[in-house]
Amino acid sequence: MTENAAAPVGALVTGAEIARLAGVTRAAVSNWRRRYDDFPAPGGGAANSPLFSLVEVQAWLDRQRKGQEISPEVELWQALRAVYGEQLVAGLVEVAAALAGDPSPGLPDEVRDRVRRLARSEAPVDLVNGLTERFVDSARRAGSDQVTPERIVRAVSHFTPELPSDATVFDPACGIGLLFLAVASATDARCRGQESDADSARFAQLRADLLGESGRVTVVEGDSLRADAWPDLRADLVVCDPPAGVTEWGREELLLDARWELGTPSKAEGELAWLQHAYAHTVPGGHVLMVMPASVAYRKAGRRIRAELVRRGILRQVVALPPGVATSHSLPVHIWCLRRPRGTGDADARQSVRMVDLTGNSPDGALDPGPDQVAEVPLIELLDDIVDLTPGTHLRPRHRDFPEEYATLREEVEKRITRLVSLLPELAEGGEPGSLDGATTSIADLARAGLVGYEDSEPVSTSDQLDTDYLRGFLRSSANTRRSTSASGTHRLDTRGARLPRMGIEEQRRYGSAFRSLSAFEQDAREIGELSRQLADLARDGLATGGLVPED
Repeated sequence: MTENAAAPVGALVTGAEIARLAGVTRAAVSNWRRRYDDFPAPGGGAANSPLFSLVEVQAWLDRQRKGQEISPEVELWQALRAVYGEQLVAGLVEVAAALAGDPSPGLPDEVRDRVRRLARSEAPVDLVNGLTERFVDSARRAGSDQVTPERIVRAVSHFTPELPSDATVFDPACGIGLLFLAVASATDARCRGQESDADSARFAQLRADLLGESGRVTVVEGDSLRADAWPDLRADLVVCDPPAGVTEWGREELLLDARWELGTPSKAEGELAWLQHAYAHTVPGGHVLMVMPASVAYRKAGRRIRAELVRRGILRQVVALPPGVATSHSLPVHIWCLRRPRGTGDADARQSVRMVDLTGNSPDGALDPGPDQVAEVPLIELLDDIVDLTPGTHLRPRHRDFPEEYATLREEVEKRITRLVSLLPELAEGGEPGSLDGATTSIADLARAGLVGYEDSEPVSTSDQLDTDYLRGFLRSSANTRRSTSASGTHRLDTRGARLPRMGIEEQRRYGSAFRSLSAFEQDAREIGELSRQLADLARDGLATGGLVPED
């Protein structure tokens, strides 16, 4: 394949679009790029999401006999990409407006002609939905604040509570309207939305109009936090996939805003500002479903607001979704489910938060948790110094078999302790002088003679005249350690200055056996120390969570 990127020629297509053109999978297109040197070089895009010239791709597919006729819808999509580039939503707005009978004079003739021809054979709503699907697919990898990934839409819809037929659904950061329209699709609920991006807001409204929902769906442009277009709206359900990681959300001008009834969010906690804005728009008994980055569950700056959510019984459920659900990255994503209390005597008041951990599932897997993926956590347990709302933190201890783990680990510690003493060699009183005070040989001399080598920085014998355990044992003795300590007191094992007593091979092996037993004793002692720590932690957690109790 050509290494240098080609100059873009006309319309550009993604790998996914090439797959659709050829009637194959995306993986097949990736294989073609690797296998065929003449596959067109990227003409734009990023390294992880390249774009290719449609003309060059079509010619290559024809040469390889892998192509198929391009549909008029694909030709329209490619024309939109060529004209609008990264501003594709603006192109979708122009097309939707033309289909709704309000064409813009700025719509290029080529695009207008293609729209007219397609409108003769295809319903406007089907055409717009098809273009919307292509736009969602094109934004799948790069991510977009205007596009909520399909998997997140599916998850939020799954955990949405049952709504009355006359309910009001609100999305204060609705993008092109995918999330709140999907959630409300099964009801006759009134839908209200706000979006700061003008093109996205207009497209959401136009698409709703083409769907025949103009009477119940209203979307307006504007920054919901700084300029709330629905100050008096109180909804039965608020759904929101807010912009993540935005610090310039308007904290300075909104410090005294009445919406911060749970506490003023810090500059770094923009997601908690969106959460409180959504909560401020609920009726008593109304629900909020917020898509949140996992880090919001434990960041220090948001501890006070999290504590208020728990203390007042507002937070009902936290769902940790599988990695990969947010298709532009692999970071975990949570859904926080809130409910505004009805006041004193609320029959639905709860004293626990339902924690659901689906992080072990596939992104397209089941959303109903198994028994080991869900737990009711009492409010008092959450109100510690951190107020960590990460489901996994609270589920793991609850689903452990403490009695079995404790019995098994205790048995292992007892067995190791019993064996430990037996590892100590039987040693008798020695005579004078010490072994290293008599005739000795330096390691340097042994190395020059080819009797000592090194494996992973450890000295080993390379001759049947020298025992390895004998060698290593004496090297670790205090006498040789002193020789390996610098004038500054820093210890470093310098085998060149170390010395060994001169002994016959049988005597070496006798010493080597004792040194080997001492090494095994030290290793077991270290492992027993680690097992003892694990055993104490396990017993402490078991006693604290009720998994274990003291015997009578």
